[in-house]
Amino acid sequence: MQYENPVILFDGICNYCNRIVNFIIRRDKKKIFRFAALQSEAGQRILKQLNLPTDKFESFILLDKEKVYQKSSAALRLYNKLPWYWKWTQLFWIFPTYIRDWVYGIIARNRYRWFGKRESCMVPTPELGERFLA
Repeated sequence: MQYENPVILFDGICNYCNRIVNFIIRRDKKKIFRFAALQSEAGQRILKQLNLPTDKFESFILLDKEKVYQKSSAALRLYNKLPWYWKWTQLFWIFPTYIRDWVYGIIARNRYRWFGKRESCMVPTPELGERFLA
């Protein structure tokens, strides 16, 4: 499976995840990223195509060309595509994946408690609609 643009799959009811998506949208001036909530029809379709669980939403996923990135690797790949002033984040590649993913896991397990969650997935504004997969 290959998409023309990088695709970010995220937990649509997680307040923290929605803040991250909004953060990316504001900084992605070239509008290269596309988005889909893991719980949405598009997100569920993609998860099935990738043979990934359709009921676990503990990681966001980055699809870039034909590759699938999860957890800390997805985050670092994503930040590398943002404007030059976010390139400092690439320093975190020096840490082994198991350490980066351990920290990621702590945040993922506690995100609802720390940041709260919504009753339903984020609905993009009409201006942002083209950036969300249907």
